[in-house]
Amino acid sequence: MEISKKKIAMLGAEFLGTGLLTLAIISIKTSGVGYSFFVALGAGLAYAVLTLVLGSDSGAHLNPALTIGLWTTRKVKSAAAVLYIVAQLLGGWAAYGLYVYLVKTHLQNTGGAFSTRVMVAEGLGTAVFVFGWAAAVAHKYDGLLLGATVGASLALGVLVAAIASNGLINPALAIGTHAW
Repeated sequence: MEISKKKIAMLGAEFLGTGLLTLAIISIKTSGVGYSFFVALGAGLAYAVLTLVLGSDSGAHLNPALTIGLWTTRKVKSAAAVLYIVAQLLGGWAAYGLYVYLVKTHLQNTGGAFSTRVMVAEGLGTAVFVFGWAAAVAHKYDGLLLGATVGASLALGVLVAAIASNGLINPALAIGTHAW
């Protein structure tokens, strides 16, 4: 099986984009302004920029939950979905490793025991993000309008989820921020 340059670029974009998104979230969460509102705005802005920069290469999913949603609607083939998810999870994990290297300290694990309340909050936040993303694609937005729409959708989804959880709505970010 031969892997084309385009497929390598797609996987690289998902890895790099998820890693950069994770680093942005870690930076905001560990700063003095790590409140949910600022994390949501930072996540939305980072996602908007990454969508503009990487969207033409991979679609800029940067979130295994979004990739799974696209896979279930047959917008992404099974093999590509698996590779995207692996690249995204590795991107989040690599971002954590880079953070530890740069600041010479580990993040405190903020995960805990399973909670239905947290799962519902994360699910609602993810739904807000995915619906915004799907609406932008359905309306065939591109460029700044696409970036603004998906970035705002992510910010709103994070705010909704943060009512009862860490507000990450992204399994790759949960790995990268030690919230699992």
